[in-house]
Amino acid sequence: MVLSVAAAGITGIIYLIPILFVLPDVSLLLAVANGQPIGLIFKTATGSAGGGFALLFLILGILFFAGVGALTAASRCTYAFARDGAIPGSRLWARVDKRFDIPLLGLALSTIVDCILGCIYFGSTSAFNAFTGVATICLSVSYGIPILVSVLRGRQAVKHSTFSLGKFGYFINICTIIWIALAIVLFCMPTAIPVTPVSMNYASVVFMGFALISVFWYIVRGRSHFKGPPVPADHYVEHGQVVGDAIGRVTTVGEHASNGSSEGKTESSSFK
Repeated sequence: MVLSVAAAGITGIIYLIPILFVLPDVSLLLAVANGQPIGLIFKTATGSAGGGFALLFLILGILFFAGVGALTAASRCTYAFARDGAIPGSRLWARVDKRFDIPLLGLALSTIVDCILGCIYFGSTSAFNAFTGVATICLSVSYGIPILVSVLRGRQAVKHSTFSLGKFGYFINICTIIWIALAIVLFCMPTAIPVTPVSMNYASVVFMGFALISVFWYIVRGRSHFKGPPVPADHYVEHGQVVGDAIGRVTTVGEHASNGSSEGKTESSSFK
């Protein structure tokens, strides 16, 4: 994973540097009707429409394969949330097709939502930009909340984990939280000044809308039915004994002694 990010960064620089050298006048690029000037850059650089289309076709191929990967990942996330009862209609979206051995209905749902989001562009570019911008905000928040909770709890949950960052953990986590907070603010800012109804960034509005829907669903069903996903627990030593040799919620030996039952042990091993 780390090497793939490094490889993408290197190839991206190699790709961008030649484009920077052949950029035409910026005002010409801003005047492109569809707002996507890369085709015009290729045409200007090659001196022919055919050459520009050939280079553009390579990008379209990359987008196609990236879209397939993204749709596959989205369908698996839909299945995972449905399996844990975190979204409406969970039983339906969590079904695994016996013939293809994939969550077919979850894939269909992801495809339909993807197509709907794509159609928004034809109606309003501002709305489309809001949905694409909120994706980064939601992703950042999903990373930031667990890190913030871990820091507030003294990083006890990752104290004995396989990759705990050691003595640099607090510093790295705090820097991450600050960076995520800055990124959220930047992605909520308008793209141009003065701000008009068209240039306004509505990502914050969409984010709050999804947040309110999530809170509502949690109050209605989540707090009574959602138990969290089955996650592998790291092995660690507490009070001289190994705890966490299971999949699921980890309970300590002290908890067993305090309630005088084996309930915690049974629960921690229920996802084996």
